[in-house]
Amino acid sequence: MNLEKSATAFEDAKKFMPGGVNSPVRSYFNVDGNPPFISHAKGSHIFDIDGNEFIDYVGSWGPMILGHANPQVVAALKKAVENGTSFGAPTELETQLAKLIQKFYPSMEVMRMVNSGTESTMSALRVARGFTGREKIIKFVGCYHGHSDGLLVAAGSGAATFGEPSSPGVTKGTAQDTICLPYNNISAVEKIFEECGEEIAAVIVEPVAGNMGLVPPKKNFLPGLRKVTEKFGSLLIFDEVMCGFRVSFGGAQEKYKIIPDLTCLGKIVGGGLPCAVYGGREDVMRNVSPDGKIYQAGTLSGNPLAMTAGIETLKILAEDPSLVERIARKTADLADGLKIKAQLANVDVQVPQVGTMFSLFFSQKKIRDYADAISANSEQFKIWFSAMLERGIYLAPSQFETLFVSSEHTKEDFSRTLDAAEEAFQVVGKNF
Repeated sequence: MNLEKSATAFEDAKKFMPGGVNSPVRSYFNVDGNPPFISHAKGSHIFDIDGNEFIDYVGSWGPMILGHANPQVVAALKKAVENGTSFGAPTELETQLAKLIQKFYPSMEVMRMVNSGTESTMSALRVARGFTGREKIIKFVGCYHGHSDGLLVAAGSGAATFGEPSSPGVTKGTAQDTICLPYNNISAVEKIFEECGEEIAAVIVEPVAGNMGLVPPKKNFLPGLRKVTEKFGSLLIFDEVMCGFRVSFGGAQEKYKIIPDLTCLGKIVGGGLPCAVYGGREDVMRNVSPDGKIYQAGTLSGNPLAMTAGIETLKILAEDPSLVERIARKTADLADGLKIKAQLANVDVQVPQVGTMFSLFFSQKKIRDYADAISANSEQFKIWFSAMLERGIYLAPSQFETLFVSSEHTKEDFSRTLDAAEEAFQVVGKNF
């Protein structure tokens, strides 16, 4: 595969940006390669500046559940941009999107639009602290909730890939208010609450973890979190930035029948444009300025282009409530196919799948938490990743990332993917 133009573009980018990228996992540092530079995308396919075409399972890291350049979304954006790109003033679009979100997430009684998942989680935690008058929070090792200081403690995703669970620049004072516990370990949570439950403002969790690879919750984990937070008067925050709209029509809280106090959304909610939302119980959210004293603001929050893309995306999902379920069935079939191809090559893999999300670990054991995830064979993954890329399959360059299926992935896409996977697993088997 020719990546000559991309290699030149990458060298140029490195002169101006750290690692040549604007988000660490885009660099391909951990798979010993250079990233393709993308020119355009359509449906389930993505194209680079060298003219290579790939079947895309990254989907801009999750937002593209309808595939790239959905005609309805594109048409609406073309019309919206002619009216102006930003006003810094209220529009009806913001309310329209809020009403659509509430159809999917009834627990979000009052909400605030922001621009990124990081803003969403950071703001939700400030609200939790302001509402409860407490300072400590609980998060889980391997769960990534954005790059605000208090959450970059034993983080997953890019931080895990680069072997930096706690980022330099995070102060000791900030870190000491964050309690990190193993994901899926409700006993550890209950023990901490017995020790200092009156000091804990909130528990924040990815209800389906996606930033250490895909790790589903154990049966007792989310109910246990709900029970213990209610007992001690703490808030339960679901970070559904990634799994929102993907694990079911109404996200993880619908799938697992657990209602959090606050919810953070992103990715799909903006239809591929920068947009995120936090919201929840009205008695909690009415403490946000200007209704209350908890301050949070943003110049581009509620941006009309982002609102438009989000509205059109959620309209399509709302018009066909079975769409997410149908994509989920396709995802399950793909995951099963990958397991079979690995078995044929005598390569041990785990392919967890929930809804329209899946990932692949080179491991003999089931992945339940971060410790399990990092025990997977990263050298085997490098070989497999490179072999798949060479065969036109575009994957996240890390075992610590989740992969995504869209409505636009076809039977032909899956057939090509599984054929490529069979050959790639054989390459892995020959090297180990």
